[in-house]
Order: sequence, then C-alpha cells, then structure tokens
Amino acid sequence: MEEKKERILTIAQNIFSRFGIQKTTMDEIAKKARMGKATLYYYFKNKEDIFREVIQKESTILKENIEEELKKVRTPQEKISAYILTRMKSLKKLINYYEALITNDYFEHYKFIDEERKEFTNYEINLFESILIDGMCENVFAVDNAKETARMIIIAMKGLEFPLIIENSSDNIEKDIELLVNILLKGIETR
Repeated sequence: MEEKKERILTIAQNIFSRFGIQKTTMDEIAKKARMGKATLYYYFKNKEDIFREVIQKESTILKENIEEELKKVRTPQEKISAYILTRMKSLKKLINYYEALITNDYFEHYKFIDEERKEFTNYEINLFESILIDGMCENVFAVDNAKETARMIIIAMKGLEFPLIIENSSDNIEKDIELLVNILLKGIETR
C-alpha cells in the first residue's frame, strides 16, 4: 500500500516540477501513474494534498542532504562551506520545494506552504547558529550574537538563491559558492 502512495508522489513530483500545481490535474497524475483516479483519491483528497506531501518529502530530502554532508566535515569553516553548497545544489534539484518557497502564488493560496517556509527558515537559522557557536568555541569566529548573525546570513543566502540556482546556467556552482564562503569567512576589509 505504501508503495503505491510513494509511486504516486514520485510521479506527481515530476509532473509538478514541469508544469506547476496550477496546470497539473489529477487525471494527468493518474494517467502517468497508470492508476485510476479512484486510487489517487483513496490516498489523497485532492492535488493540493498530493502537493503538500511532495513538498514535505522534498523538505525531508533537503534536510537529510544537508545533515549528511555536515557529518562528513570537521571544522566550522568546512561546515559552512558544506552547508551552503549542499543547500544550493539540493534546492536546484528539488525544484518543487524551491518554487514553493519563493513563489508568492503558492503561499498566498496554500497555507501549508507559508508554514513550511517558516519552519525551514527556523531550521536553517538554528542549524547555522549552532555552526557559528561551534566556531566561537573553537576561537575561529568572532561573532557578537550567533542567532542574529545566523539570521542575517540565511536572509542573504535566500537573496542569492535565484541568481545561483535559476539564472546560473552552469551545472557547476562550486566555484561561486567557494567565492561566497570566502567572502563570508574572510570579509572584504583589509586587516
């Protein structure tokens, strides 16, 4: 039973990423899944319900990707680099989640999108704050207020998402992220 539901979500995920929620129909999902619409309605109330689960699935994938990469590195500097790179690369692949997080049409019409956006922002701020605190404890970061610094860095990263994810025609964004992390860690002032 869970296998069918997961199959529906995977197919819907692909369709939503190509056409968006507005242009996607239950008929189309059922057809691509090679199931009757009744089967879809057995698992989901409507396409918004499917979209909600797709967004939750992609959110979980994003968080797992980030946490997995953070476990592979040791220093706070490496963690910041791994965090930003993994975040940007994952968002590029998880287009439904990314589109839902940035598009006003989504969170104006679907309350769960706004809730997901706020939850993910809090997750990011808390995670980044913990990296900053680790760096402060190791005397590699000089930060007055870790929570506010984390909040401002997350806001700045959100502003860079569109140019780095959507407008960047290169599949290799490592160089841009490396430059960003270098600026973030070393600044632009002479010392």
